[in-house]
Amino acid sequence: MWRLLVLGVLRAAGTAEAQANSSDGFLEFSVGKFTYFLLSRPFPQEAILRHISSNVTFLIFQVHSQYQNTTVSFTKALLPGTSETGNDRGLVFILRPEQTMCTWYLETKEDKPVQNVAIPLSYSERDPIPGGCNLEFDLDIDPNIYLDYNFFETTIKFAPANLGYARGAEPPPCDVGTGQESRWRLQYDVYQYFLPEGDLTEASLLQHLQRMVQVPQVKASAVKVVTVTGDDKTTVSFSSLPGQGVIYNVIVWDPFLNTSAAYVPVHTYACSFESVDGNCVSPGRLPTKMFSTVFALLGLFICFFGHRFWKTELFFIGFIFLGFFFYILITRLTSLQYDVRLVLTAVAGSMGGILLVASWWRFGALMLCMLCVGLVLGFLVSSGIFFTPLGNLNVFRDDGVFWVTFSCIALFIPVIFMGCLRILNILACAVMGSYSVVLAVDSYVFTSLSYITLNILRRALNTGFRGAFLREPFQTNDFIVLAVWGMLAVSGITLQIRRERGRPPFPPHPYKLWKQERERRVTNILDPSHHIPPLRDRLYGQLSQIREFFQKAQPAGERTPLLL
Repeated sequence: MWRLLVLGVLRAAGTAEAQANSSDGFLEFSVGKFTYFLLSRPFPQEAILRHISSNVTFLIFQVHSQYQNTTVSFTKALLPGTSETGNDRGLVFILRPEQTMCTWYLETKEDKPVQNVAIPLSYSERDPIPGGCNLEFDLDIDPNIYLDYNFFETTIKFAPANLGYARGAEPPPCDVGTGQESRWRLQYDVYQYFLPEGDLTEASLLQHLQRMVQVPQVKASAVKVVTVTGDDKTTVSFSSLPGQGVIYNVIVWDPFLNTSAAYVPVHTYACSFESVDGNCVSPGRLPTKMFSTVFALLGLFICFFGHRFWKTELFFIGFIFLGFFFYILITRLTSLQYDVRLVLTAVAGSMGGILLVASWWRFGALMLCMLCVGLVLGFLVSSGIFFTPLGNLNVFRDDGVFWVTFSCIALFIPVIFMGCLRILNILACAVMGSYSVVLAVDSYVFTSLSYITLNILRRALNTGFRGAFLREPFQTNDFIVLAVWGMLAVSGITLQIRRERGRPPFPPHPYKLWKQERERRVTNILDPSHHIPPLRDRLYGQLSQIREFFQKAQPAGERTPLLL
C-alpha cells in the first residue's frame, strides 16, 4: 500500500514538473531525468531540451506508456522516416557543432489520455550509436527494439549499431570491411527483466522501466540472456508468458574502446488489455478453467488414493497419455477453434482411460499398465530437467537431439523402477496427481511451474519454438505453489505407503476372478447365488412390477352374468 502511495506521489510530482514547464506550449526535459506527463489527442506537445554539453555527440529521446500508443517525431508534421509510434519508442538526434538545444514533437491518436514517462540520454563520440547501421526499419538511425509475440514465443528485433564519431564528422561506413576498425567488432548483450507476478498496474510498469533505460541500471537489475556478435542475426526469441510483464533491452558494447550504449527498452505482457476473452486481467479462458479444475479434483483423489483405487488411476493415466498426443495431432493437422480442440481432447482422453482400464480388466497386462504409468512420470521428470538452464543449451536447439534425449530420460524412469512396481505406482500417483493441482492454479493465478510441461507441449506444436530461450520468473507465487506441490506429493506418498503395508502389491486379474466366480455359481448348487434368476429374467420381472404399478386396479365382485 505504501509502495503504491509513493509511486503515486512520484508520478504526480513528475506530472506537475512537466506541466509547470509547459506553460509556453512545450514540455521541457533534462538529460538523464524522467518526466511523467499526460498526452491527449487534441493537444499534441512539443518537447525541448536545453543546455546540451559540448562533449555530447548524440542524444536518445525515448517515451514509454503501458499499452496505448504514442508518436514521437522530429518534425511537427509527420513525415516518412521522421517519426515512430508505439508503447516504447525513441529517436536518435545527431548533434551539429555548437548545437545546445533539441526539440521533438509528441502526440497520440488514442481516444483516452495516455500516461507517459520520457527521458533524454546523452552519449559521447566514443560510445557506439544504437541502430546506426539500420537497413531494415524506417528511420535512418533506429534505436528501437521491435517486439512481436504469439502464444508460443516472443521475438525481438533491432538494427545493428555503428561506431561513434565526433560532431560534424562523417559517420563510419557500415558495410565496408569486417575488421576490428569497423562496426563488426561490436557486441550486443540482450537483457531480460521480469515485473512482479500478477502486477498489471501502470505505475509499477513505469517505475520498473526506469531500471532498464541506462546501461549501469540495466546491468545491475536485469539478467543477461545471450550475447549477439556482429556476425549473428539481430533477432532473439523467448518463450511467451501471457499475463506476465517482461522488459527487454539490448546493450551494445565496443570491446576496443570499452564503451556501451543502451537501446530503447521494450515491454510486453504477451496478451491484450483491450480484448474481451483471454485478456491480460483474466488470461485463463472459461473452458480451460473448467477442464483444469475437474482434472485437478481427479488428480487430488489419485494423489492420496490412486494405488488403492487401481482402475481409477489407470483411467487417469490413460487420459493423460492419449489426450496429450491427440491434442498435438489435431492442433498440427487442423485449424479448429481452441474450445473445440479442448472438448475433443477431453473425449479422446476419456476413451484412452477407458481403453487402458478395459485392457487391464480383460488381459491383466500389469507390465503394460505400469509401462504407461512409468512413462507419464518419466515425462514429468524429463520436462522438469529441461525446465532448468540445461534446456537453453545450444545442443538442444536441434529437434533430433532434443527429442531423443527427452525420450531416453522418460524411458529411464520405468526401467530403474521395474523391480519395485508398487513404489513406482505410488510415486506416479502422488507426483502426477499433485501436479494437476499446479496446472489448475495456473488457470486462476500465474505460476511459472505450469511451464514445466507447457514448454514441452509448445515444442511439439511449433517448430520455431526450438530457438526460443526458456526463462520464467520464480517469485512469491511460485515458491508458495512449489511448497504446496511438494507437501501434497510427500503426503500422498507417505499415506499410500502406510496404508498398503502388508497388502498385495496389486489387485488380482479381474477377468480371471469373474470367470472363477461364474464357474463357482454354476457348479455349487448350495450357493444362494446359484438360485438367482438370469439377468434377463430379473429385468423382465422389474419391468412387470413397474407396469403393474401404473395399471388401474380391478374392482372387486363378480362381473360375469349368472347362468339361468
